[in-house]
Amino acid sequence: MVPRFLALAAAALAAAFLPASAQSFVNNTDDIPATVRDTENIDFGDVDLDGDWDAALANGGDSGSQQNDLWINQGGLQGGTTGVFADETVPRFPSVVDNSRDLEFVDFDGDSDVDVYVADISQIFNQPSRWWTNLGGDQGGALGFFADQTETRWVGLGGAGSSIAPSLLLPAGGWVDFPGDGDFADLDGDGDLDLVHSSYGGAYSGTVPTRIFLNDGAGFFSEFNPSGFQLPGLNISNGDPALWCDGVQQHETVDATGAFADIANAVVDFELGDMDGDFDVDVVWTGRNEIKPRYFVNKLNGGSLGFRDVSTEFYPAGFSATSSTFDQELGDLDDDDDLDLYGLNWTSGFFDVTLENVGGKLANPTTLPGSSQDEEEGDFLDYDADGDLDLYVANFSGGDKLYRNNGGNPISFTDVSASELPTGLAGIGRDVETNDVDGDGDYDVFVANSDVETFYVENITQTPDANAPRVPLVETVSVAAATSGSVRVRAHVYDNAAYYTIWYHDTDLLVSVDGCALPDLPMSSSRGQVFRGEIPSNLVGSVQYRVRSTDEHGNAGLSSVQGYSATGNTGTLFGAESAGTALAPPQVAALSEARENQPLYVAGTGTLAGGLGFLGVSLGDQVPPLPVPSLPNLILNIDAGPLFLASESCVLDASAKCVAVFDVPGGTAGADVFFQFVDVAGDGTLGSSKGLKLTIQ
Repeated sequence: MVPRFLALAAAALAAAFLPASAQSFVNNTDDIPATVRDTENIDFGDVDLDGDWDAALANGGDSGSQQNDLWINQGGLQGGTTGVFADETVPRFPSVVDNSRDLEFVDFDGDSDVDVYVADISQIFNQPSRWWTNLGGDQGGALGFFADQTETRWVGLGGAGSSIAPSLLLPAGGWVDFPGDGDFADLDGDGDLDLVHSSYGGAYSGTVPTRIFLNDGAGFFSEFNPSGFQLPGLNISNGDPALWCDGVQQHETVDATGAFADIANAVVDFELGDMDGDFDVDVVWTGRNEIKPRYFVNKLNGGSLGFRDVSTEFYPAGFSATSSTFDQELGDLDDDDDLDLYGLNWTSGFFDVTLENVGGKLANPTTLPGSSQDEEEGDFLDYDADGDLDLYVANFSGGDKLYRNNGGNPISFTDVSASELPTGLAGIGRDVETNDVDGDGDYDVFVANSDVETFYVENITQTPDANAPRVPLVETVSVAAATSGSVRVRAHVYDNAAYYTIWYHDTDLLVSVDGCALPDLPMSSSRGQVFRGEIPSNLVGSVQYRVRSTDEHGNAGLSSVQGYSATGNTGTLFGAESAGTALAPPQVAALSEARENQPLYVAGTGTLAGGLGFLGVSLGDQVPPLPVPSLPNLILNIDAGPLFLASESCVLDASAKCVAVFDVPGGTAGADVFFQFVDVAGDGTLGSSKGLKLTIQ
């Protein structure tokens, strides 16, 4: 027998010579174009709708005019390897050289493909921020190819209701400005994406206001300026109306009553999200040269769109930042189903902090260890697939950083850069974007640099994401009596990924009426963590609804069930019914009122789960009922002749039910329509329901 002390010594010696644990990331220089530009921003979007992530790069910044780049992922329609990128700028992007700070993929025209917004600065020469429209979808052109429509997409600049001085307008659209960031959200709750356009001012003066522009639904943008005030030039002065916000402009104000607001800071980056849980998207930012971070609460639930600067109530008492703040990011860092904040360079000595959301206000500032360097941008990802948000930080003057989330509350991170990142990730880092670009189930990183090539920091853990999205909060709605139109339902969706990945989750409203499941109703991202859907207001009966969100890896999360009861006219039954051998006859019922320009839901209940059903609709009834001799169990209660409109076939669900949807056209009020349901019984014979008569309202 080996003595115990010798066994322990041998084990220790063996452990000393084992290879170190493998890093989670490599710097992949082979699978992206080798281009060195002053890259200020990177964004991911599926420009050709082929199921993989493409990338666009905003170039130029302070270095002069450069072409923005488009890199196409070679998976999907390209027929190559997912995660390998080719530079297809020349055929796909407009040929424009400019000084770009930011580039955002966004479906601004609502045709289900991603367009591009480019934030350009006038620091070197005057130039507008640009709208590049994807030519697929409603444009009828080539999907994934873009046209510059800057001149037409801006509406009413410098005119009545615009705060922009006419002297600042540019011939090809847009105006002289200094945007650091442009982000989109459904600010007014109408289902399209509006623009928040920040400005840091010439030479980071912080004297030019951030502005808001509302989408008309077709992708044309007009300024939201309820004050009606027009500035005489570039700058806003203390005492001027605060344009889109309550009160008058006052730099670094601590007022929260609505008398004053500060909408002019040197804003390099800002965030949009629902911080107070009322389903409206709020605005959070810090200025590069200001010490008071700002928070503007959206007052939409008060009746109409409006904002109030309540910064002094939102941040901890006495909290201030430094004059070197570049970035803040929102995410649920402690998994308690609200948005917390990470602030980069927010405290003296270039330290980063986290702030916890407690009841809609930020509290408990905590410093990240090892963060005392001049950093530029951070983004969240779950690199180790444990379900919480980790953090990658691009360093402006040193090596990039990776922080592992320790999980739970209080919020805390551990610097794991040395053990998890490869060497050589040092440059003038400007932006970070995270996503599963190679489709292997884990999250990768792109880092924009202004002095060296873009970094593709590839996650090689090969640990697939198995964490389902969370839908903790769904808007409560009710319709007492059926009517025309729809009722809006909003929900919060969280996941172990960056917010811009969650925007593209397949998210649906699951609605049932009296136990009959309607076809899924798609929801759209309002940005932030908010999704928006609509339930038709003409439903009648016991209505239940919940939200399901499915991520790109197929993980699905469900909300709890909510519901209401609605009254209304669901027609009358008539005629005769018949059953398949030894079975009950099938049933037909309307789940909604028949109303012009509304979907009409009609349900059939059969006898065999998984069996076939047929729902017929006609403009005429069959009186008396007509037995069909060749099919002895089939009795017709609706006109099968020239008045017959259609027959919808379906497979019965586990409750032996099926639901068909009919779009009721306009100009049909007062007309009668007739329905009948037929199913195939277990022995192969048919069964037929009574007829159902509905009068269109």
